[in-house]
Amino acid sequence: MSNLSSVCALALTLAICAYAPDASAVRVVRDPTPPAPAVPPRPAAPAAPVPADLPKLSVTQIVDKNVAARGGLAAWRAVQSITVSGKLDAGGKKNTLLPYTLQVERPNKKRLAIQFGGHTALQVFDGKLGWKLRPYLNRPDPEPFSPEELRKTAEQPDLDGPLIDYAAKGNKVELEGTEMVEGHGTYRIKVTTKQGHEQHIWIDGSTFLETKMEGSPRHFEGQMRKVETYLSDYRQVQSVTLPFVAETRVDRVAGGHSMTIEKVMLNDQLDKATFAKPRALTTAEMPPMPKMVNMPAITPHPATN
Repeated sequence: MSNLSSVCALALTLAICAYAPDASAVRVVRDPTPPAPAVPPRPAAPAAPVPADLPKLSVTQIVDKNVAARGGLAAWRAVQSITVSGKLDAGGKKNTLLPYTLQVERPNKKRLAIQFGGHTALQVFDGKLGWKLRPYLNRPDPEPFSPEELRKTAEQPDLDGPLIDYAAKGNKVELEGTEMVEGHGTYRIKVTTKQGHEQHIWIDGSTFLETKMEGSPRHFEGQMRKVETYLSDYRQVQSVTLPFVAETRVDRVAGGHSMTIEKVMLNDQLDKATFAKPRALTTAEMPPMPKMVNMPAITPHPATN
């Protein structure tokens, strides 16, 4: 699994659910497949004109319509836990798809599992403490989050993201303008969290669902690169609406990586052990390690939606 795949895994997981832990703690290593080539920067193309019939709305009106399109405030407040599973495109010559499962419970408990090469990488946060289990690095024992990982995980959005109940969460929203995204007129919203972190979200002017989200820049191939995630295939799950497909693109890197949802469960009864410290693996549970080349760890960053 490439370093690019690692960047995309983080951004996609956060984008689909808004509530994932920082997957940079579940660091992976590069396979022998050559990385996607860097693309030289091109002059920016002239911006397409935004449709004249795009309603002129205030930021409050836009966010209210977004909340309604996602199922409504009451519906999301009723969601106390969510389990999402699906496949992550890891790239490479074989176009490897990695199974993942994300479990989140209010107020701030999170568990992310990614299957990779016969191993299960885990990242668990119980609301106060966090651990990562990385058997693919031949580490059978759970490792505690660093102080920085703990801080960033604790500051991540609730399971419904930064726009729903934004004022109660201490978030500030601003309308920065309108843009065309993937052929659709959108509103560009800036969200500033109570910790001072900024994120841009593009809201479709017709559906009022998120079309694109801009995450914090990521360190890739020796440079800081802009990361953008495009959301699509929205479906209703009981009383709320979620994107079932997300594609993450890294600035000046050819191609992108997608992540799909196959199953969603709301308010399933999660055992307390789900968010407990993972147990150490026995020697018999550690599969033979394939030959891999270690890559530098990805620098953690504040969570995005």
